[in-house]
Amino acid sequence: MNPRRKFFKSLFGMGTGAALAQAMSAQPAREDSPAVPAVTLDGCDLPFTMDQGVKVFHLIAEPVKQTIVPGRTLDLWGYNGSAPGPTIQANEGDRVRIILDNHLPEPTSIHWHGLELPIDMDGVPGIAQNSVAPGGRFVYEFSLHQHGTFFYHSHMAMQEMVGMLGGFIIHPKVPYSPRVDKDYLIALQEYAVLPNSTIPNSMSMEYNWLAFNGKCSPASTPLIVKLGERVRVRVFNLGMDHHPIHLHGYTFWVTGHEGARQPEAIWARGNTVLVAVAQARDIEFVADRPGDWMLHCHLPHHMMNQMVSNVGPITRLGRAVEAGASKHEGMAMGTPMLDIPKNANQIPLFPQDAFMETSMMAMDKEVEKPETYGLPAGWSGYMGGMMTLVRVMPPGQYDKIMQLKAAQGARRSSR
Repeated sequence: MNPRRKFFKSLFGMGTGAALAQAMSAQPAREDSPAVPAVTLDGCDLPFTMDQGVKVFHLIAEPVKQTIVPGRTLDLWGYNGSAPGPTIQANEGDRVRIILDNHLPEPTSIHWHGLELPIDMDGVPGIAQNSVAPGGRFVYEFSLHQHGTFFYHSHMAMQEMVGMLGGFIIHPKVPYSPRVDKDYLIALQEYAVLPNSTIPNSMSMEYNWLAFNGKCSPASTPLIVKLGERVRVRVFNLGMDHHPIHLHGYTFWVTGHEGARQPEAIWARGNTVLVAVAQARDIEFVADRPGDWMLHCHLPHHMMNQMVSNVGPITRLGRAVEAGASKHEGMAMGTPMLDIPKNANQIPLFPQDAFMETSMMAMDKEVEKPETYGLPAGWSGYMGGMMTLVRVMPPGQYDKIMQLKAAQGARRSSR
């Protein structure tokens, strides 16, 4: 049958609206359709200007103060006032110029991890270029023929460990299929910081602060998704540990690595993906079940904040130590806490999580933002380390949070 005649026959047989909807959904995405921009929660994008067809970005390597959780601010090194630095987003086929100014007290350089470019733009000091001296400048310029999730970082190893990294996303000329409604980027970071210090030990092999995009839970901002949307989450890792990233409630597809998007025939199915050091992984899923679902590293020590070793009993029956209390107060006084057995201190291994994951540890007010609206009271006491929430919401609840975000943006712009 003539395809045109077949189309109109189906149109009248199915009903105009249903047939048109089916026909439209079957159309491939237009090549000139813009890609959904990736969102770096708790971060930002690096702006650019145009110079005769070249996208010009400006990175400043500098010391920064980064608040990783309320009451805990670290002295780090990063780019443009943050660690990790701002996300660079560009398109396949773009030519980019990235100007690096070094405001650090020692030399540095930038490596463009995974990008195929001329050797003199690779950013390895002593091999590809001279290191950029304090107060110096270096201009990187190259064309982008790849697409996918990449990242940039200092090629001085210890500088990486104190925050000098950022995402580099290259959107494809032809949008990936199936299209996503939401696209998020998460950088994994880890720091070793003594309780009385603000300076990470970049030589340490053990870490007590684990962060998503520079924030430790519960300060990390939840991902807000409308019920039924398709979601992509890009995760990259530039630390010392590998991280098994687990999503509650969903089975996702692993659709991309740090080199490129993978052919659909080899997409892996799972609910946990190992993001090893110097790797990136893209996962995608359809948000078809409402709820506040955890997304976190599944290494047990990576789901806590400020871990330190303890010696001897640290509890008194029915009492807990108030934040900021003296040692004397901590030994004998405190506030009522969990209902625990009278012989709890005689049970080997007690306590484990009794004083770490409870509403006593909550800081709901301190981390309040539009994205936390509607969470149960005390929710933040059960969040720590490399952890956030994927909040899948029905339209009404989703719209409410969008309204709160818009109001917050309006207040900020009016200041």
